[in-house]
Amino acid sequence: MNENATSNMNARIRVATKRDRDDIRDVHLQAFPAAEAEQIADLSVRLLTEASDPQTLNLIAVCHGKVAGHVAFSPVFSNIDKQWTGYILAPLAVRPEYHKAGIGSQLVENGMERLSEQGVNMLFVYGDPKFYQRFGFSAEAAAGFLPPYALQYPFGWQAIVLHAAPTEGHTVQLSCVASLRDPGLW
Repeated sequence: MNENATSNMNARIRVATKRDRDDIRDVHLQAFPAAEAEQIADLSVRLLTEASDPQTLNLIAVCHGKVAGHVAFSPVFSNIDKQWTGYILAPLAVRPEYHKAGIGSQLVENGMERLSEQGVNMLFVYGDPKFYQRFGFSAEAAAGFLPPYALQYPFGWQAIVLHAAPTEGHTVQLSCVASLRDPGLW
């Protein structure tokens, strides 16, 4: 693959295991700018072993026998309804040589499908609206759901409803897994 790949590549998406730790760390170190790469790589490894109920979902994309991308979906918790289930997508990374090959989209779509099959109500993301709107994420869906920490870029807070749940009329404060409990990540 070259850096200017523009066609969709069909990657094999699978659940990550602890054996994938070094590859996942390397993907994030390569994908993010130096100023934040170490912090995000450390986060990705912590999420791989995060003990939570429900469990954090880590997926990797494998292309030509190499881990080309990684995404983590970790649970968020509501202060209103203990039956309501939500997740946040973070972080997502693809090795630079696989950019524009559809790997990130495949990871997001596969994770959304798995979470929907589990009956998850909502999926949140704190990221570039231009990228995530293609999957159906919107700021409107996230309205009324307060992130665990103050956001540096509030326009990036988005959500998609996977299975409707009665939360209308309530402002819902979300909390997150231990690995994401760093205000500097938000």
